[in-house]
Amino acid sequence: MLDNNSINDVAVCIAPIAVADNTAQVGATIDLQNYSAVDFVVQTGVLADADATFAVQLFEGNASNMSDEAEVTSSDLLIGTKSNLTFANDGVIQHFGYRGNKRYARVKITPTGNASSAPLSACAILQKLKIGTL
Repeated sequence: MLDNNSINDVAVCIAPIAVADNTAQVGATIDLQNYSAVDFVVQTGVLADADATFAVQLFEGNASNMSDEAEVTSSDLLIGTKSNLTFANDGVIQHFGYRGNKRYARVKITPTGNASSAPLSACAILQKLKIGTL
């Protein structure tokens, strides 16, 4: 029997950061080659600004520099729920999967109306094995 460590890799998308303005947090580009699945995980701390929102977006592309990126919006390509966050989402973990056919993907979190220190982070959990190979 395999443990999760044997079948999964984890990659940092957005290292933990406290965002005190409306600067978009652009995640690292994740190379999906040789992986059969990916789950993106977004985590927040205390979001103190009562009128702030945080748009969570997923982008895909085939160019390693993401020059061809397009936002993933189709429910056919997403597994789970990807939603925007607000000040009411203190200490939450949101995760959603991607089942598209592009080689690269990345997460972006864009604050609006944010004037307080908002702790955010994101990572990708990549599955090494294809289903049926266990």
